[in-house]
Amino acid sequence: MKIGVAGSMAFTDKMIKVCDELRKQGHTVFMSSFGPNYAGKGAQEIEVLKLKDKYEHDAIREFWRPMQDADALLVLNYDKRGIKNYIGGNTLMEIGFAHVLNQKIYLLNPIPEIPYYKTEIEAVKPIILNGDLTKVR
Repeated sequence: MKIGVAGSMAFTDKMIKVCDELRKQGHTVFMSSFGPNYAGKGAQEIEVLKLKDKYEHDAIREFWRPMQDADALLVLNYDKRGIKNYIGGNTLMEIGFAHVLNQKIYLLNPIPEIPYYKTEIEAVKPIILNGDLTKVR
């Protein structure tokens, strides 16, 4: 299965590991091509890079292109900023893209309790993995 892996760029180090694990399971996997630039960076550096990549390098469309022929989207929703299972605005858009493309949508962890987002995420009927990547099929 061809799977796009998305989530906050603050999770880049984990994202790289998850991609490697999914490849070992036989999947074809991609993440933002900008991802490696975020590895090992602190929160402040990541915020600066994110804005630059979105404004100067069209990062949102950069991920959209490979999504168009993917089978699924896996969202890595770890805790961030005091929010359990965080999903940010950009990742919410990527969930919407996957939904419109009729792709499976996997969340690594349960849907976060974020006002206004929760019902939107529930509406796309994601498959909750509860941390178990072997459930990606």
